[in-house]
Formats: sequence, structure tokens, C-alpha cells
Amino acid sequence: MGRGIAPILAFDTSGPHCSAALLRDGEIVLSRHLEMARGQAEALMPLLGEVLDEAGLDWSDLGGLGVGVGPGNFTGIRISVAAARGLALAAGLSAIGVSMFQVLRRSAPGPETDLLSIEAPRGLAYVRPLRAGKLGVARMIDPEAPPPLAEIGADGIAHVTGFAARRLGTAFGTGWHEAVPAEIASAIAREAAALLSGSEVQPRPAPLYVRPADAAPPADPPPVILP
Repeated sequence: MGRGIAPILAFDTSGPHCSAALLRDGEIVLSRHLEMARGQAEALMPLLGEVLDEAGLDWSDLGGLGVGVGPGNFTGIRISVAAARGLALAAGLSAIGVSMFQVLRRSAPGPETDLLSIEAPRGLAYVRPLRAGKLGVARMIDPEAPPPLAEIGADGIAHVTGFAARRLGTAFGTGWHEAVPAEIASAIAREAAALLSGSEVQPRPAPLYVRPADAAPPADPPPVILP
């Protein structure tokens, strides 16, 4: 998959990391992953430049971009999505948004009808039903007290893959497989290549937040703007 398509550069900053990978002729030829709790905005572009330089490529040699759209850290998602949109516009490239649910699917393939689960803050889980290759609506739930499958649009699903899968599968009476998204940037690159080679027109990357940002409004009153 991906053969016959020009190289795909993929990256992600949706978690405490800055990751990048280059897919060429269907193979990951370079991959970089920096663990970092903050500073992704400053680290991302130099990292992408290093990957291209090491591969002996320029932006004009690329066939497209893949970018992680979350769910994950609110600010981190905005950093990578904004970078992907700006780079795509400047270099005349297609940019493909790839969610962590799609990354999980590539990391741990399961049944065609599945409930995918990604770790969320405070022990919660982001879940998203998968039916015949089509992803449903993502929601955030408590694995310790999950709602009925019908309430999360997953009625009839008989398997759970991902974070807290054992707890969820036990509560739902389904099969389960514990897994986490792995080799994130590489999985994004492969998914982007697959989508680019398809016949469907792909929308511009957009953040997948699932929940509101944790940021609170400022306590101080706004400044007075003079006429």
C-alpha cells in the first residue's frame, strides 16, 4: 500500500511527544519520536526539516502530508493541525487528518465491528464504534461505570479494542483486547497514503477534541478598549 505515490511525511503532537515519519514506496524509511511534555510548537518544524534533510528530500518532493488530529492534548492538536494546513497551502500538498482511533486500528487490527478505546485524562476513555470500516461518533466515558452500548452508538458490537478493554468488555459482555496506539507517526503515514490512493476526496485536517478544552476563562476582567 502506498506504492506509486510520492513520499508521505507524517507527524503528530497530540500527546507529550513530537513524532514524525517518512513513508516512501510503501515503506517507513525514517521515524523520529521525541518525548516532551511541552515545547512541541518550537520542536516540530526543525524535526520535520531534519527528517527531510536526512532523506535527501525537499518539500516539493512530497506527495502529501499526514497529521494526527487527536483526540489528545488540546494545544498539541492545534499545533500539528495548523502546521499541516499551513505547509499544505505553502507547498501545494494534500494534507490528510488521521485520528488516534485509526492509529489504534493499524496498531491492533481487530474485528470489522469493534469498539475502539483510547485513554483520556483522569482515567476516562475516548471510545468510537467501528462498523464495516466506518467510524462512528467519538464519545468520552468512564470505564468504571460505562453506559449501555446503545447510548454510545455501539449497540450490537461484540468486541472492544484498546484502553481499558478488559473492563469495558467485561461490563458489556463482549470480547476484548488491550492495546495502545503504537508507532504513531508511522501509522499516520500509512493511513494517509491509503486515503490518498483512494477515490474519495479527503477533507482538510480538523481537530478531533471529543471534549471541551480544560482551559478556564480568565478571572480578571477584560481590559477597557478606548474609542
